[in-house]
Amino acid sequence: MNRSALEPLRNAVRHLVTAVSSAALYSFDHQQVTRLRAATLDNLTATLQEEPDISLVIIGDELLAGGVPLDTGLYVGRFVEMLRARGIGHIRFLRGITEEELSSLAASLGGGQKGGESRSTEHIRLGRVEVRFNRSGAGDEKDPLAAFTTEEVTRITELYEDVARNRKLRAAGITDMVGGIITALREQARPLMALAPLRDMDEYTFAHSVNVCILNLAQAMSLGIDGALLQEIGIAGLLHDIGKMFVPREILTKPAQLTEDEWRIMRRHPHQGARCLIETPGVPHLAAVAAFEHHMKHDFSGYPAVPPGWNRSLVSEMTSISDFFDALRTRRAYSDSVELRQIAGMLLDRRGREFHPLLTRNFLLILSRMMA
Repeated sequence: MNRSALEPLRNAVRHLVTAVSSAALYSFDHQQVTRLRAATLDNLTATLQEEPDISLVIIGDELLAGGVPLDTGLYVGRFVEMLRARGIGHIRFLRGITEEELSSLAASLGGGQKGGESRSTEHIRLGRVEVRFNRSGAGDEKDPLAAFTTEEVTRITELYEDVARNRKLRAAGITDMVGGIITALREQARPLMALAPLRDMDEYTFAHSVNVCILNLAQAMSLGIDGALLQEIGIAGLLHDIGKMFVPREILTKPAQLTEDEWRIMRRHPHQGARCLIETPGVPHLAAVAAFEHHMKHDFSGYPAVPPGWNRSLVSEMTSISDFFDALRTRRAYSDSVELRQIAGMLLDRRGREFHPLLTRNFLLILSRMMA
C-alpha cells in the first residue's frame, strides 16, 4: 500500500469511530454525527485517490491496511472492537463510496442496522473468517487449517471481485493456496469436518467455492489421487463458479425465486466461467472443463446442452457432487440448510441420474465417516 494514503485512512478511522460513538450519545441524524460522517467520507475518498481499493484486515489485535499495520491507539483499537462485535474480520473499501453506503456502515457498527447483520454494499465489502473444527479430544492440538490466514482469505476474495470488475482472472497464488489446503487436509482425520472454515457474510459464492474445493480434494484423496492431478482437481473446485462473477449482483443475492429472464442470465455462468478460465494463463484445462460441465448432470439433463456422445469429465462429476452437497448444507437468505442424513438420502436417490453412481457411493462413504 502507498504510505501516503495511510494518513487520510487513519483520519477516516478516527472520524468514523467518533461518529459511531457520538450517535450513541445524541442521535444518528445529529449535526455533529453528520459532520463526522462527512469527514470520514472525505478522508476515505482521499485515500482511494492513491489506491483503487483498500483492505483492512484484523490480525490478532492489529489492523492491517494493505498489509501495513495501522498505528495502534485509542481509535484503531476501538474500531477493531466494533468490527469484532459485528463478526467482521475484514473490510474492503472500493473507489466510489457513497454517503449512503457509509451511513449504513456507521449504523451497523453502532448496532442500529435493521436485521441485526452487517451487509456489504457495492463499494464497502465486509467479510468474516471463522475456523471451526468439531473434533473430540482436540485439546491444545493446532488446527491444521490455521495456515489459512485472514490475509489469504482476503486475497482470494479480491481475486473473485477482480473478475467481477475487470472481467479477467489473475491466477497468481491459486496453486499455492490449494497446496496449503491439501497439506491441511492430510492432517485432518475427518476431512469434511474442515468444511466452512471460511464464511463471508455476504459472499456466498466465494465461501461455497472454497468448500467445493475442499470436497473435491476429499473425494480425490479417498481415491488415492495425488500430485499434480490432485492440485488440478482442487483448483477446479475453487474456480467452478467463477462465471457467476459475470452475473449481476442483484441476481446472485436475490432472496426470492428468479424470474425466467433472470434464470436465463444465471444459466450462462458455465459458458462465461469456462471462457474466462481458458483465457487465463496458468489455469489448468480441467478447471475450465469443470466450470463448463458442473451443472450438466450425469444423464445430461442439466445445462448447458451438449451434442450427443459428449464425454463428461470425472472431475466435473466430482464437482457436481461437491456443489450439490455444500449448496444444501449451507443456510442462505432464501433457503434453510438440510440435515446431513437427508442430503445423503437425496444423493442416493439421484445417483445414476444426476450423479455418477460410483463417485456418489464413494462420497457417501466419506460422509458416513463424518456422521459416525
